[in-house]
Order: sequence, then C-alpha cells, then structure tokens
Amino acid sequence: MKANVRNMESNRTGRAVPNQFVINVDGVEYFQSYRTVIAQDDNGNITLDPAWDCSVTTGKYRNMFLGETKKETQVKIKSGEYKLANLN
Repeated sequence: MKANVRNMESNRTGRAVPNQFVINVDGVEYFQSYRTVIAQDDNGNITLDPAWDCSVTTGKYRNMFLGETKKETQVKIKSGEYKLANLN
C-alpha cells in the first residue's frame, strides 16, 4: 500500500491549511476535514460521507477538492452521479 497525505492550500495565501487534508492511497484520493473523511474520488467515481455538508469551512475545501460549487454537488447527489456512504 502506498499512501501520501498533504494539507490543502489556501487560494488566497498559498499556504497549507491546518486540518484540511488530501490523502492518496493507492491512487484513490480522499478529502479529510479535521478527523472526518468527507469525500472519496476513485478515478472520477465520487462518494460523499453523509457529513459532506457539515460546516462552512469544510464546504469551502470540499468545493476545492471536487472543483465545483455546493449547488453542483447537490445536483449530482440527486441525480445519483455521486453516491452517499459512510466513509468513517
């Protein structure tokens, strides 16, 4: 197993953001906010934890991870493009 963890970076300052992480395990990427895994990207197949919309800060970095707005995420969940599953 090969794993890599990095802090997300602020768009404004370019500095590492504490408590917001992208974790790559054998090519599958995860977004973790504090101690909660929020999203999984397995080669474009997105799974979100039910806690995907838990706070403004988490939402900001989730949007960066997914490359879209909250409204776009909601549409993809409703259409079934994104799955919801317990990631923790």
